[in-house]
Amino acid sequence: MRKHILSVFTVVAMVLVLGSCGAQRKSSGGAGTSTSVGADGPSASQWRSGLKGKWVLNAVDREDIPAAYTIKNIFDEAPVDCFIGSVWNLPGGNYRGSITFNASGTLCADGAVRNIVWSVYDGKAENTHPQFQFKKLYAGEKAANVTSGYRLNLSYSDGQSLVMRMPIPLDNGGTGNLVFNFTRMQQ
Repeated sequence: MRKHILSVFTVVAMVLVLGSCGAQRKSSGGAGTSTSVGADGPSASQWRSGLKGKWVLNAVDREDIPAAYTIKNIFDEAPVDCFIGSVWNLPGGNYRGSITFNASGTLCADGAVRNIVWSVYDGKAENTHPQFQFKKLYAGEKAANVTSGYRLNLSYSDGQSLVMRMPIPLDNGGTGNLVFNFTRMQQ
């Protein structure tokens, strides 16, 4: 009898461990999808752990944004095209990271590095899923003194690819998304 109980506890423990180590997944979360919290996605701490590392932004797609709609720049920084190929360094610890630009163009600064402080916003208070958030740091600035930043909806990650969505308010009162598609850099 004791062996049977020990076996059951062992199996339950293994299921819990394997379940918590599973790939981070979340629904694609298009504009029409509800963002209320449920049991369908990882917690903020699971996202935080999964985001650590270096990521390359491969593409930024438009979702539910009319083709004629112009987006001049993102993150109060540069046009969307300047971010393609950028490397997002998201280390753990103090969560001070960087975005290194690798695109050249009229308004792009190839090789420029933007220092950031990043985290994952829990969202429980607003009954939403966790969000990636960051604020830009300029030389000599302390993160505590920076009062503005940016949030992106965390949509999907399997450890090697990452999808985040940035809601864009439209003139007609609706909302579209810029969909950021990343791949993890091999180290």
